[in-house]
Amino acid sequence: MAVVNMHTRHLPVPEGAVGALVDSLAGEDDALWPAHRWPPMRFDRPLGVGAVGGHGPVRYTVAHYEPGRWVRFRFTDPRGFHGFHEFTVAPTSDGTDLIHLLVMTPRGPARLTWPSAYRWLHDALIEDCLDRAEHALLGSVSRPARWTRRVRLLRWIAARTVG
Repeated sequence: MAVVNMHTRHLPVPEGAVGALVDSLAGEDDALWPAHRWPPMRFDRPLGVGAVGGHGPVRYTVAHYEPGRWVRFRFTDPRGFHGFHEFTVAPTSDGTDLIHLLVMTPRGPARLTWPSAYRWLHDALIEDCLDRAEHALLGSVSRPARWTRRVRLLRWIAARTVG
């Protein structure tokens, strides 16, 4: 079972502005990742090919990076996550699309943990990320994402399990 999960936000701004947000990932002035609500994205060095890190229990290595345009992260953990996730900056006729794509083949325990927990948390995190991008570039969010009851329950369980 292959997983293809895509989230897109259209932003009526030049691609350079959106690219700067992607380039700020895991830096001191990260303007994209919603670290105020989720585990922060951290790496062992600045964003670039070969950097190792992740967020919370999700670990990855920067496999490809084109500043201002695209970054791909190859999963290394949790066990059974075989694939990648990436941010792409795609210019359009009236602005720029910020796209997050996750592609993986869950194996072993991930065949259960992805559909039962990680998928829901991932979707909420990425929508929060896209809200953060919209707010950073436009000053407001037209339709803020809302966490489902399932996401709130999974976060409550995680807080009691980890903390």
